[in-house]
Amino acid sequence: MSAVKDSLMLLSLDAARPMAEEVARRLDRPLVRGEECWFASGEGKYVIRENVRGADLYIFQAGIAPGEGRSIYDRFVMLLHAIEAASLSDAANITVILPYYPGARQDKRKDRVREGISAGLFARAIQEAGASRVVSVEIHNEAIGGMFDPGRCRLENVYLTHRMCQWMKHAGLTCSIVASPDVGGMERARRFAAELKAGLVGLSKERDYSTVNRVLRSTLIGEVRGKDVLIVDDIIDTAGSVVAAVDELKTHGATDITVACGHPVFSAPAIERLDGLAARGVAEGWRFRVVGSSAVHHKNLPEWYHEFRIEPLISEIISQLHVGGSVTWAQQADER
Repeated sequence: MSAVKDSLMLLSLDAARPMAEEVARRLDRPLVRGEECWFASGEGKYVIRENVRGADLYIFQAGIAPGEGRSIYDRFVMLLHAIEAASLSDAANITVILPYYPGARQDKRKDRVREGISAGLFARAIQEAGASRVVSVEIHNEAIGGMFDPGRCRLENVYLTHRMCQWMKHAGLTCSIVASPDVGGMERARRFAAELKAGLVGLSKERDYSTVNRVLRSTLIGEVRGKDVLIVDDIIDTAGSVVAAVDELKTHGATDITVACGHPVFSAPAIERLDGLAARGVAEGWRFRVVGSSAVHHKNLPEWYHEFRIEPLISEIISQLHVGGSVTWAQQADER
């Protein structure tokens, strides 16, 4: 069987299909036919239904897929099946488009010596399956790139700062002060502040490490009285950090508050908590909004939520990678 004539090909797993279909439309490419097969025992496999020999193949998977019905581990293992299927089908290059990188917050032991470092485990699994590159968005810790063997597989961490800030300006969603919800996120907040030409403050977050997803309090470093504040984070999971940050900012006289994140995971009870903040804003005469990217796509969220679509950026990154171009250029270019 002859090699494919046009080497750029796109393949999507089920959970990532909405994003992949939009990228395929923008690149004017059909999606490769493939099939997730799940057996009654819970075991699965992936079958590629077209010739991909010699292809520069891009495989889409969603780490988080609200309402999809399978676990993050189901989706990750199915991704490994698809990568291996492509490798055994002689695809020349296999790039994984994985906007939310599973295990990204499990990147170190945090003083606990009897736990794994799952970010590294997942990196090794992806490269062993046969991928040569992974494209993720606003990954929790850039050091995860060092968990891949650069001779076999490389991580491209896509920054949303420029594109998201430009979109927020056009949508009227910017503020005069940018805040980081914790010390570790200050560099991200600094990038947003520079892009928006806004002031910068920080919050010091105190967690209860005896349990998961529990923030005890936040402490403000800086001045926000009478200012509209944009809180910038990489992930909103249960929204405990958001509630603590908003409480602290309002205590110090902040007015309207917007929260922006790359990954709106919204695990329970996030929606309930964010609804509560929006209702509090209405009752007290201030405005609360959330901006999230389509790296995690939600349907039918309340009007306080605004979605920034990353498909145009992902399309341009794929175009650049295919011709050996610059991912940095794609991130910094204005949306066309």
